Amino acid sequence: MSTLQQLREGLNEAWDTLLDGWQRLYRRAAGAITRFTPGIAKEGEQAPSRQEVAERSTGWGVLAAEVLDDDDQVVVRLEVPGMNKADFGLEILGHYLVVRGEKQMARERTEGRYHVTECAYGSFERAIPLPDEVDPAKAKATYKSGVLRVELSKTAARQRKSIKVEVK
Repeated sequence: MSTLQQLREGLNEAWDTLLDGWQRLYRRAAGAITRFTPGIAKEGEQAPSRQEVAERSTGWGVLAAEVLDDDDQVVVRLEVPGMNKADFGLEILGHYLVVRGEKQMARERTEGRYHVTECAYGSFERAIPLPDEVDPAKAKATYKSGVLRVELSKTAARQRKSIKVEVK
């Protein structure tokens, strides 16, 4: 085998490894990466201009979530710091918990320019797949220390039941 062929094979293997890594990263993070769009100002407030939002926001953010499947309930935890309880809208659509909200831009004024922009501001929507059927009427949500926790009771037919089987 010539040196050129060895080099070509080595580059192909390196490219395949890199591509595989990016695909794995995309699959793991695709659900958490959320688009933030400029929102509507609340009553009595002036909406930030598109330019101001563009200067201060990347437009994309990661809303990390955990879905815990218990015997009789599904618990969803979503990290959304910097918001208030009233900023959220929750809805169950089919087998998804849809979380909507708006993260308001902090009104800080300092001299100079921002050089690192990693915070996202604006309206967002995230659909989180649920592992089982739930009863929307029994849903409970709390927001504390930047974490939204939603407890969803499973429908009676879907709750797991343990039975004791005697082995002979």
